[in-house]
Amino acid sequence: MTTSKPAGKPVLKPRVIKKTGKTSVLPVSSAKTSGKGLGLDLALQGGGAHGAFTWGVLDRLLDEKDIDIQGISGTSAGALNGAMLVYGMLKGGRSGAKKLLAEFWDAVADIGAIYSPIKRLTNSLDQMWKLPGFDPFPALHQDVSPYQSNPFNLNPLRDLLVRLLDIEAIQNSDHMRLFVTATNVETGQGRVFHCKDLTIEALLASACLPLVYQAVEIEGVPYWDGGYVGNPVIWPLIYNTEASDVLLVQINPLIRKGTPTTLEEIVNRMNEITFNSSLVAEMRAIRFVTRLLEEQKIDPRSYKKVLMHRLSMQDTVTDVTASSKDNTNRDFLQMLHQKGKEAASHWLKAHKADIGVRESIDINEAFLKPKNGKKK
Repeated sequence: MTTSKPAGKPVLKPRVIKKTGKTSVLPVSSAKTSGKGLGLDLALQGGGAHGAFTWGVLDRLLDEKDIDIQGISGTSAGALNGAMLVYGMLKGGRSGAKKLLAEFWDAVADIGAIYSPIKRLTNSLDQMWKLPGFDPFPALHQDVSPYQSNPFNLNPLRDLLVRLLDIEAIQNSDHMRLFVTATNVETGQGRVFHCKDLTIEALLASACLPLVYQAVEIEGVPYWDGGYVGNPVIWPLIYNTEASDVLLVQINPLIRKGTPTTLEEIVNRMNEITFNSSLVAEMRAIRFVTRLLEEQKIDPRSYKKVLMHRLSMQDTVTDVTASSKDNTNRDFLQMLHQKGKEAASHWLKAHKADIGVRESIDINEAFLKPKNGKKK
């Protein structure tokens, strides 16, 4: 079993490629493109139903036959999208990936439709419980955990993944590599499951919200959603693929104006901040190495220069709230899918020529400056 690195590890050491038992440093100049086209890695955030936006982005990227997707790092919904893309490509090329992604999200809508009556009842009771003096079962309302509300640990997502994926095929994928992050409940550290470590349980762990599902045990260790420690992590792409370009598909907004005042709004914003914090830290590390390379303070033959790109849902979809991450209505998912395709088309038109040449996002401006514009 491969020993996993901590999810927030800075990119401050030589990148190495192992071949025939030997280890050699990969110079930056050879990491820009592959022989199959423009080398590009994908970093896919999680965000529940909002992951349908990422589905649209991937759907559009697959139309570009000269873009060679070499690696995918994903968390939660991002990990599930990544798994569908990798296996779909193995099964039937680009058209196979498109088909499998569509099948997955169509099934998500079907599952949501089955559970929607329960959701409506729960929401109605929740509204009643908020009325002054109306809380007939305070213990049930305030203190029920998934271990009490779902003692048999039912998870319809497990059956769906078993039906759609051949996990062994993903484990043996040589070209397009998948990295999935989950949070070790006991240590609070992230574990990155590489292709050969990947299992259905690892995918479920990456998407395991602790207030909704029981922790997923893997080799006796409990895991929760990977968003707490890496949403997503970038470093596995830097260390394990030939591409120098990384496209981040960002679902969780860095900025949401206004002060949340309801309990639901407060919890949702807390989650958004938490799920972005590790990403901001890793962006800082990437920018630090890039600056040292630009100032010729470190050896470019030993350190890989990463060319970052970003496609943000917040730039395209401005009228959805954080609470709609639970909305699996088919029309809503299709709307996000279409918005994702449109956003990818705009990005490709503006920045496809930048792949292998320059980064298309200013990390300082996008991630490292607070609202008042002063550098951190």
